[in-house]
Amino acid sequence: MRLGRAKQQAPKAVALPGRGETVTLNVHGGGRIPARVMERSEDSVLVAITVPTRPLSRSQLAELELEYNSARGRMRLVGSFDLPDPADTEVIRLLEVRKLEVVQVRDFVRVEAARPVTVWAGAIGGQLESFTVDLSGGGFQLAGPDTLPVGEELRFRLSLGAEEEPVCGSGRVVRITPQGRRGIQFESISDLDRRRIVRYLFELQRGERKRGLTGDR
Repeated sequence: MRLGRAKQQAPKAVALPGRGETVTLNVHGGGRIPARVMERSEDSVLVAITVPTRPLSRSQLAELELEYNSARGRMRLVGSFDLPDPADTEVIRLLEVRKLEVVQVRDFVRVEAARPVTVWAGAIGGQLESFTVDLSGGGFQLAGPDTLPVGEELRFRLSLGAEEEPVCGSGRVVRITPQGRRGIQFESISDLDRRRIVRYLFELQRGERKRGLTGDR
């Protein structure tokens, strides 16, 4: 009796981000560009850049990464990036998708911190000066305005002190508290700026403990 050859299992397909989902394009050298998925098929993704930026060069396209949140963590995909329409440099297509890695997302400690923040959003018609109610390495709670809806994208400039460079990036409104405050989740922020926020919060907590204002966490 001849035994049949065992069937080889096909490799599992990479879970691609869905249409309308916010993603980040990681440019070689440290740049991060927010984008949104326009179309998705079984083996390709078409995204549109959502902020003003210079057209990506061929060498930058060759080393580009696509990053997005999934149930497993922060996914990074590589493959063949190109411009379907060379005249429209803000629309980029990813073919021959391969998973690079899954970065597990940690929960960040959230600390009460009132810091000045400048916000730009379509729902407020331009620029607004506000402040944070609390802050973490993953986002902040914004005191106002009360016109920002859930899902609204925005840009921000956050001050960590007079002697510090401001933290700049983009975020999205993910919740509204009963008090009407907006919970902002970071969409695009450099790793350096995230570490600066975490370090600032660590120093803030340490100072509060020295003054006896809070217990150990």
